[in-house]
Order: sequence, then C-alpha cells, then structure tokens
Amino acid sequence: MTTTTRRPATLDERQAAAELRAKGAAEHGYETQRQRRAAGPGTAAMPPWGPRREDVTFPAQLRAKKVTYNDMQLVQLHGVASVYDIRYEMWDMFGPYDEIVDGHAGDETLAAGPDVTFLENHKGLSMARTVAMPGKLATLIVANEDVPEYATTGLGSNAYVNPKRSDVNDLVIAIEDGQVTEMSFAFMIDEGWWSDDWTTYKITKFDINRGDVSAVNYGANPYTSIALRQQTILHDAANMPPSLARAVLRQLMGRADVDIDALYRAYAAGQAADVSSAQTRAAEIPEQRRTRTVALVRARLAADGDDD
Repeated sequence: MTTTTRRPATLDERQAAAELRAKGAAEHGYETQRQRRAAGPGTAAMPPWGPRREDVTFPAQLRAKKVTYNDMQLVQLHGVASVYDIRYEMWDMFGPYDEIVDGHAGDETLAAGPDVTFLENHKGLSMARTVAMPGKLATLIVANEDVPEYATTGLGSNAYVNPKRSDVNDLVIAIEDGQVTEMSFAFMIDEGWWSDDWTTYKITKFDINRGDVSAVNYGANPYTSIALRQQTILHDAANMPPSLARAVLRQLMGRADVDIDALYRAYAAGQAADVSSAQTRAAEIPEQRRTRTVALVRARLAADGDDD
C-alpha cells in the first residue's frame, strides 16, 4: 500500500466532504445506522473502499524477546495490531471522515478461533499462525487486551517466530533497533454504519479469519492520499500480464457497484481519450466479452480519481 502524510483536514473540508457523502450515499451503498434499522434485516451497508481493507494502526510498541516455545528457541514478538474506540482520520472519495473500531467488533470472530497469520507489511511467507501443527502449540495468539496508554482495549498479538529464517531475523533486528514499531491487521468488515451527519464511520463487526496481523513500516496512515493510491493502481493495471488482467476484470464484473456495461458505452461514446481504438476493438469483440480489456479498468479507476 502506498501512503503519504497529509495534513489533518480542516473543519470546512470535513463539512464539505460530509455534504458530498450524503448526496452520493445511495450510489455507493452507504447507510446510517438509523437507515439500516428502518430498512429491516438485510445485507450490511457498504463500508468505505469495499469490504476488505487494512485498519489504521497506532504505535504498537513491538517488543521482541527470546523464549523457549514448542521445545524450540524462538523469538516472541508482542504488539497491538489496532486500538478500539479511538477516533482516527480517514479519507474516502468524498474527503475526510472519522473512523472508529468498536471495542466489541471482533468478539465473534475471535471466539470462533480464526485462522490468522503473522506477516511483515501484509505480505510474504507466514512467520507465525494461529493454526497449530499436530502436537504443537499455535505460534500466533491474537486476543483482545488492555492498552493502558490509550485507556482502552485493542487487538493484541503474540507471535513466536523462528530466528533461523532470514526474513524473521531481519525483522527482529529492525524491531530491536527501533526501525519497525507499528502493527496493522487485515480483515473483512461485516458491519459498520455512518453517523447521521456522515462525518463518522463506526466498524461494529469485523472478521479476521484468513486475515493477518503484520509488523509494518507505517500503518494505513490516517492521512493517506487516495489520489496517489489510485495512480499506483492505474500504473499496475496498465502493466499487469494478460492473465492477471483477466482475473481482475472477472472480479470487477462480479461487483454490484461497478457498471461495466455503462462504462463501455461511455468509452464508445467518446468519453475516453483513446475512444477511436476502443471503438475499433468493440466491433471485433462479442458483447458478452467487451469488459475484458485493461483499458476499462483504467477508465473506471480514473473516473474514481476525478471524484477526489
């Protein structure tokens, strides 16, 4: 994930974003808690930037110490992947807003014994895992714990990692040197609601099964530049191999909030810079396969970027 520091939003910026969010709420599947209650049982409202995302992190105070665990000499890494009931600033396509993870949002998923891995920067080989090998203890334990420095609770992580691995050893050294101090966790939002004034999004239920907790250089920064992230996506889309492009397009075709057919029609009508070549290709591609082009992915993401 590409991040960049952005100054905190002003009150006027926050109010302007809230007004735009209220106008675009229906299109993006945003709902307030009051609206959902009035609508009755059904699917949860769409969270900002889709159902899967990485939470903003707080300084994790990652600590490393050598221990004997599973009859091996391992290193225990302890930290806090996220802090609950603390407001932090985020940005969606409309602008800034406050986000909060409810202190009980993870109760159900943690009680179910989720399969979670410990990673570095949300990628690479698993260094520890909540699923134990036969006859062994799990090398990752995730559970809610007190976070005194914030006078609240958070998602605690204890990972038991093998220093014989080069990637683990490098991470341990970086933690001991104070170069890596933060954690984050990747998860699915099962339920969340906007405040009635569209300035605050509260995550009330998340699912961490098949997600991860990670030691990170920087967390998903509260002042992340959405525009910069979109430009990175556009660059990757333009250069991805055909097989990956087809897989991405299949994913987009399955999303209810992305009208691929309408996007194609807009392209063919002349709303894209390369419309002439798009029209030529359109004559050669069957209707049911017209979505299978990277140009359409770029067009959609570019349109999203214009909303920033």
